[in-house]
Amino acid sequence: MCLRKRKKLLKTMVNTPKQTEVINDRSRYKVLNWGRRSGKTTTFAKEAFITTMALDNAKVTYYAQTFGDARDIAWQIFLDILGDTVVKKNESLLEITVKNIKGGTSKINLKGWESVVTSEKGRGTENDLLLADEVAFCRGFKFYWDTVLEPTLLTTRGRVVFGSTPNGFNDFYDLANTAQNNEDWFYSHATSYDNPYNEAKFLDKKKLELPEDRFVQEYLADFRKQEGLVYKEFTRNIHTFGKDIESTIDKELFIGGVDFGYTNPAAIIDIIKDKRGVYWVVDEYYEKEKTDAQLAEVVGAKEFIKVYPDPENAAGIKELRNRRINTKEVVKGKDSVKNGINKIRELFKQGRLKIHKRCLNLIWEIETYHYPPNKEDRNQDELPVKENDHLLDALRYVVTMDADTRELKDYNAYLNTITWGTEQKITNPAR
Repeated sequence: MCLRKRKKLLKTMVNTPKQTEVINDRSRYKVLNWGRRSGKTTTFAKEAFITTMALDNAKVTYYAQTFGDARDIAWQIFLDILGDTVVKKNESLLEITVKNIKGGTSKINLKGWESVVTSEKGRGTENDLLLADEVAFCRGFKFYWDTVLEPTLLTTRGRVVFGSTPNGFNDFYDLANTAQNNEDWFYSHATSYDNPYNEAKFLDKKKLELPEDRFVQEYLADFRKQEGLVYKEFTRNIHTFGKDIESTIDKELFIGGVDFGYTNPAAIIDIIKDKRGVYWVVDEYYEKEKTDAQLAEVVGAKEFIKVYPDPENAAGIKELRNRRINTKEVVKGKDSVKNGINKIRELFKQGRLKIHKRCLNLIWEIETYHYPPNKEDRNQDELPVKENDHLLDALRYVVTMDADTRELKDYNAYLNTITWGTEQKITNPAR
């Protein structure tokens, strides 16, 4: 699009100063770290408008966290911005066809991130522009961006705009750092105060009402640990590992944890316990609509030395034992969840729980597993919110039953007293 025509189109839009700043920049990679109601989704729609007008047969794909979000939040915003350029729309598939200034048409598709995670939708397609919304809340974002979505820009030399409100120190935090330290990228930070259409008095009131970390992260777009996290001890650079470490693990036991599921994902966790009592999570299985029998087949193929399954699924345990899998009992009584959580936290503190970087779903669960918000009428010892915890449950079964209480209380002393199938004492690595 020539500069004159582009400026004419931009003048028809009413933009906040931050939106104008973003739209005027032509960097191939843009990262918008914006607080709530800063106008992020509207900015995405305006980016889509410019690209679909400028290129004939342009292809633009917008990803929300879920398909429902794309429909309920973004769909009408896109239609409003595109206005009378729309020549066709499909509300079931969330597809919009517009007439461009070249005399032809261009297309915009609105999708949910879960379609990428569950079936790698988008692989093999082409895009002139990708718009990724609420990146901080998209499971396994970096992996699927690298392997599925970024290649769709290769032939077209297309652009991408990443945007989100922060949600702890995850993939979006890494993207923000990349943008700020790379001359070829564009980085924008906006607080809720930067949108002149937001009421400053309301924001000032929320600042007084909300815990500081929550307000600063949600409205000021400052990276903080997610409020109420169960596993605050977990840090990626300490507790995750890659291929370079995997081959050096001194394997002692190969253990499996199993959480049955059909509507909810079934989860299997593969753990190597080494001779110093370190638990190395080397792989995960996370699939919906698997029967107990199908899951038992998967477990059997892994050849675990022993398996700790969800004790509440008697039929599933029977399927495991029918296949001669060494199935151990998991005691699930009063406070078993809290006790298991405490054991996992202690392992993180001791640096004895390591997770392979390929375990995207487990890492995602760890980074989002949280307690309910504090309320005056709520006891402080409530259990975490029961969601996104299937692999964590499988991990908890293993740690609860296998981790010796002595070694958790004093790991260094424990190392000086144990033997692992041999008379030779293990040397204390802390010395």
